[in-house]
Amino acid sequence: LSAQVLICRNYKGDVDMVFTEYFKELEEESIQDNFVVVYELLDELMDFGFPQTTDSKILQEYITQEGTKLEVAKTKVPTTVTNAVSWRSEGIKYKKNEVFIDVIESINVLVNANGSVMSSDIVGSIKLKTMLSGMPELRLGLNDRVLFALTGRDKGKTVVMEDVKFHQCVRLSRFESDRTISFIPPDGESELMSYRINTHVKPLIWIESIIEKFSHSRVEIMVKAKGQFKKQSVANNVEVRVPVPSDADSPKFKTSTGNAKYVPEKNLVVWTIKSFPGGKEFLMRAHFGLPSVENDEAEGKPPITVKFEIPYFTVSGIQVRYMKIIEKSGYQALPWVRYITQSGDYQLRTNV
Repeated sequence: LSAQVLICRNYKGDVDMVFTEYFKELEEESIQDNFVVVYELLDELMDFGFPQTTDSKILQEYITQEGTKLEVAKTKVPTTVTNAVSWRSEGIKYKKNEVFIDVIESINVLVNANGSVMSSDIVGSIKLKTMLSGMPELRLGLNDRVLFALTGRDKGKTVVMEDVKFHQCVRLSRFESDRTISFIPPDGESELMSYRINTHVKPLIWIESIIEKFSHSRVEIMVKAKGQFKKQSVANNVEVRVPVPSDADSPKFKTSTGNAKYVPEKNLVVWTIKSFPGGKEFLMRAHFGLPSVENDEAEGKPPITVKFEIPYFTVSGIQVRYMKIIEKSGYQALPWVRYITQSGDYQLRTNV
């Protein structure tokens, strides 16, 4: 078992996902309690020192917690011999053939106390929910700048993706030669690819704060939030988390919209705005008593953090230009595309 674990080191993420699917919580105790199943899974994950089936949906077809199908697993021919598609079973059928594509981008921003953006980038992910019959081949086209340069059509808005990582189903040689994302998809939900865009990002929700302390008797906080994205878009479930001293008490709040509450176990004021239209400004005021003399230096100056989600919008401008679905039976299938921008590590430092 230890030798197989060492072989799987480079595929640790895939192995962790499989174990989590089976045991829910991947802990030392769960591995000890399910030693036999772990051994069987590793036996299928690796064959003669080479990674084989790493998709939990396929593994669950012939390895169960009770081990009732282990005899089938013993007689299974390795995929390296058959050249079969290890991440997808044959004979899948749907009455309605559809593909749902989610383009999700997370924005990481760090703003210093003077209001300057110190660092920013975009981390993206394209996720699929595939409900297609048979063994279809899909081809996905993006507004990739390298692709447009290769074809001589460098017009319109394009993006430069870095650190691109693909699901094992994507034909890498095809992508490297002509930037075509061609693949036979896994059934159900999967992450097709992830990427990073290293670019200057204007904070979509800008925060201005004034925090005043009065002779260690009280603290007053004023926070203004402004939506710096297009007016047609709306940020949902916005949370502005403002740090307060650990000994603060007697909170009082006033907001122009949304609700503010004190979370004493985390030393935070959480201002929640359910719907935040682009171009709008909102204000929150908070008042706290400070009954003791605390050490400011010991507590430090934690930043204000913001959480949000903006549907139908990507800050990078990435677009799905087309999705072609090819299957020998020739059925018609519908692709659906959804864009979502959300906060990642989004921090704004304060002077106080």
